Amino acid sequence: MNNNKLIDISNLRGDFFGGITAGVVALPLALAFGVQSGMGAIAGIYGAIALGIFAAWFGGTNTQISGPTGPMTVVSAVVIATEIELHGSLDAALGTIIAIFLLAGLLQIILGILKVGQYIRYMPYPVVSGFMSGIGVIIIVLQIFPFLGHVSPKKIPDIFAEVPNILPMANYESVGLAVATIATIFLFPLLTRLIPSALVALVVLTAASTFLGLDVAIIGNIPEGLPALHLDALDHIDFSDPMLIIIPGLTLAALGTIDSLLTSIVADNMTKTQHNSNKELVGQGIGNMVAAVLGGIPGAGATMRTVININSGGKTKLSGVIHGVALLLVLIGAGAYARLIPLPVLAGILITVGIGIIDYKGLKHIFHVPKSDAVVMLIVLTMTVFVDLLQAVAVGMVLASVLFMKKMSDIVEEKTSSNSADELAREVAWMDEAELSDDILKKIYIKHFDGPIFFGFASKFQEISRAFPEVDVVIMRMRKVPYIDQSGMYAIEDAVMALNKKNVLVLVTGIQKQPRDMLKRIGIVPGMIAEQHLYEDFDSCVEELKSGEVFKDVQEKEDYVWEHITR
Repeated sequence: MNNNKLIDISNLRGDFFGGITAGVVALPLALAFGVQSGMGAIAGIYGAIALGIFAAWFGGTNTQISGPTGPMTVVSAVVIATEIELHGSLDAALGTIIAIFLLAGLLQIILGILKVGQYIRYMPYPVVSGFMSGIGVIIIVLQIFPFLGHVSPKKIPDIFAEVPNILPMANYESVGLAVATIATIFLFPLLTRLIPSALVALVVLTAASTFLGLDVAIIGNIPEGLPALHLDALDHIDFSDPMLIIIPGLTLAALGTIDSLLTSIVADNMTKTQHNSNKELVGQGIGNMVAAVLGGIPGAGATMRTVININSGGKTKLSGVIHGVALLLVLIGAGAYARLIPLPVLAGILITVGIGIIDYKGLKHIFHVPKSDAVVMLIVLTMTVFVDLLQAVAVGMVLASVLFMKKMSDIVEEKTSSNSADELAREVAWMDEAELSDDILKKIYIKHFDGPIFFGFASKFQEISRAFPEVDVVIMRMRKVPYIDQSGMYAIEDAVMALNKKNVLVLVTGIQKQPRDMLKRIGIVPGMIAEQHLYEDFDSCVEELKSGEVFKDVQEKEDYVWEHITR
């Protein structure tokens, strides 16, 4: 359902704790992203405040927490570095940088008004996987130099070229702090999850570095008090080459759109709601424009912070607003202390962010998914790291579409040449469910699927699965499904896992070879669907239903799948 709420009186406590918890988690990330961008830690805080409040208020996803993110910061850093190189200093380039960020926000608003947001559902999983893993790699690589106690080159090839030269000159106090930060973030949750481990690392290691007088770089002065408008900087925009403003603005707008709407989909899956994609883009655009005039960096919907908000009780837009207000109060009251934060601590935090962004699920299955999906993922990953983020997505989309059309052409040819009279007769009769009694029909839900389950249908499949009624058994009739790609496979996995958690048994009938092989390769069969629950045809499934054996399996289902779900 699409239930866009600003406030729910009955959930004020949940929204308050969700927003506060998300704000606590966002603080170290905002500081780190600000430093990485090249505009300073304060730019990250300003961006988090503006997006946190305005994107939540005007957006279309109730539980979305917005702020600087890894992908947006990577692109922003390139934009800022390019402008500084052209104009000689940050102050001289500030007007043009703000103009680019304003344009990005304005373009997002236009995309929302034009209702472009709905098309995010057609993003193939291999493209998303390669893109996110590439972003994770970029973030990690960009922290190699700060980890070692030095200022990093801005371009990835330059970093790889210079690493051998910088290793002998490593600052071991910086290395020690960065390693301690990473260890704290990964190990502290073993003690308790009540306090975010990144915040613990930030506070404890900043205090330790200050007390011990370690020779490491720190953030330095941070403006205190309310953010000021930077409209005067717009008087110094460089219009000599408009494309130097338009192209980066388009890049940030497109990336922010993809980043935000993917997070909205995650929120939908967790809350069983339906976001408004186009309204979300308008909210993100407004947030990014406000961030720009405050001198902040642009951002998008932040997956980790959104998940934390939901898990902490957030249900409405109020939680996102509270998250932004909490950061504003921290800025007003703790700016003097934030200046002491060591840069190696922020490097350690960002390395853990990069590690978390990499899609290990997609990488783990790279030899088990269709070869075309694996190729697309690797090409997008490589291009994201070494070429350009948007070019990587564009190439991935074109490749995925062309390869899918080729696969469908092959399947149509194969089916056309192999159809027999008997097979066609079975096709006509495959929908016949009249043999089942009313008592059995009350306990089961039968869903027919016609055609391939691929990236263009994956989001629709998720909508269908969320609408499954409360029954004991769900039967998926897949005789007319010739092909499943990686996106479709993971959509099925999510649906079956959700049904398993509700102790609903899933039966599959008439499944063809390619889909069957795919489900076995990644462990959906027998991990979540037992081998004996794959039926060659619907008739054999009907016989099992009549005998009552299937309903005995329902009682044992919870123990059967528990290990797979909690793995």
